[in-house]
Amino acid sequence: MAFWTNANLVRGARTMLAAFVTMGFIGLAVPASAQEVAPEALTLARKYVDLTDRAAIYETTIVQTGIETMQQIVTQNPEIMDQTNDAISKVIEGYKGHKGDLLDQFARVYATRFTLEELQQIVDFYSSPTGEKLAQANSELNTDLQRVMQVFTNNLKREFFAKVRAELRAQGVEI
Repeated sequence: MAFWTNANLVRGARTMLAAFVTMGFIGLAVPASAQEVAPEALTLARKYVDLTDRAAIYETTIVQTGIETMQQIVTQNPEIMDQTNDAISKVIEGYKGHKGDLLDQFARVYATRFTLEELQQIVDFYSSPTGEKLAQANSELNTDLQRVMQVFTNNLKREFFAKVRAELRAQGVEI
């Protein structure tokens, strides 16, 4: 079995990049923060973000980061568990009241992608009973979809490798 050399890695990466460009997976986009957005669009987009923030993404991310920090520090310094817990709690407190900053950034992204009319339709939908139900279910749906995608990806990796191996075998190359 041959090992990848730097030249082979570069050549392989260039080939894959060319394939992605050819298939349209890579596009140029202007960052959302660089675009001018009407205040009305931001207001509607923020309303949508507020209507659909059922998973409390900001709070969840802060707590998860606290847990990861605790694990990292305490693994190497188990004798300072209590002090680390106190420090993490204090830092988490410092993030309270800043959720709006993140949600405003989310709103800006939506406001750059949708017209005022579309944003109004989105807000109207998520203000309806069906929209509220969808917003409530989205977190669980996303978890279920991630599981489906994980199974697909695992199966794809095995299948894809087998097909590449078969293609190589058809060319007289054995790996």
